[in-house]
Amino acid sequence: MSKKIIDESNKYLMNTYARSPLILRKGRGMKVWDPDGKEYLDFVGGIAVNCLGHCHPKVVIALQKQAQRLLHVSNLFYIEPQIRLAKLLVTNSFADKAFICNSGTEATEAAIKLARKYAKDHTVPERYEIITAESSFHGRTLGSLSATGQTKMHKGFEPLTPGFKYVPFNNIGELKNGITRHTCGVMLEPIQGEGGVKVPDKNYLKHVREVCDDHGLLLILDEVQTGIGRTGTLFAYEQFHMEPDIICLGKGLGGGVAIGAILAKDAVAASFHHGSHGSTFGGNPLACTVAATTIETLLEDGYILDNCRRMGQYFIKRLEELKKEFPSTILDIRGMGLLIGMEIAKDGGAIVAACAERGILINCVQGNVLRFTPPLIVVEKEIDQLMDVLAEVLERV
Repeated sequence: MSKKIIDESNKYLMNTYARSPLILRKGRGMKVWDPDGKEYLDFVGGIAVNCLGHCHPKVVIALQKQAQRLLHVSNLFYIEPQIRLAKLLVTNSFADKAFICNSGTEATEAAIKLARKYAKDHTVPERYEIITAESSFHGRTLGSLSATGQTKMHKGFEPLTPGFKYVPFNNIGELKNGITRHTCGVMLEPIQGEGGVKVPDKNYLKHVREVCDDHGLLLILDEVQTGIGRTGTLFAYEQFHMEPDIICLGKGLGGGVAIGAILAKDAVAASFHHGSHGSTFGGNPLACTVAATTIETLLEDGYILDNCRRMGQYFIKRLEELKKEFPSTILDIRGMGLLIGMEIAKDGGAIVAACAERGILINCVQGNVLRFTPPLIVVEKEIDQLMDVLAEVLERV
């Protein structure tokens, strides 16, 4: 049966993913199961999506009730779950206004448009360029791909959308040098996820904020991967003690359902007016109900965010212990909360496959960085299981 499903996938789906030969049919909490009933601990979490774990009861119940009530209406009308979600995002952030869309990529596209529109409204037409970072990742649509500072992802899609400049991440001097009369904003990930889980110096984003203020630039933070509790606070910018002008959200926002959003201060959000931006499905009742339930669950007693911080510290401590056992293989451990990377001195693909054979799901970015983004409900026992498997695999592979 499994072979038939995989064969049909290869026959009917475009070959855009290097899939593991696994079919995942059911999930609860930290665990998923294949059609044969084999159990796996999921340290991928849909790539930082399943922040509450798989099929969290509150999320499932909210989805079922809303599906029976109303799936979709146009944004030509007021949508109560959308308003509920926007209020939650605004009252728990720096922002005054929200725009709800369908994905993280759509969020970065909206942020790019808003930054350019704001510049046209308040400065001169020549200001349209956005500075992003080398090794960044902002999405797969042509605009967000053009903002992405990874040449390998650009190949075959040229000409890219103009108006982006890439500078080294975590280097304030190079950022300053990149500013010209065309610059209207800076867009950065607080932690580069797809770029290899790169964490900047603690004052870097504060310095970026100061540079943007000095030059009249908007600061956009792409929190698609770091947002919604992933680093131990609702948003990662809180950990760096600064505020952006716009943030982009996706992934964990829907707890497993596709949704995205941007948040902005009033003065910036005002550049979006009737007809300047929109989305047919963005902000639909179903996705917004699930997203609002996800955020309410994260915030209701503080336990999950506290668990993320504590388990993140424990996770890194255990990885550091593993590094002492394999000093020539493990080069670096880095991360914040439960967004953690382990850089190794070899290709990570074989390690990912060997862990899957032993019932542990992880993934690899940049070829040699094992990335761990488990649900925020992970506990020490499950982390210990991962460490036992990693030790066995590193010994053998």
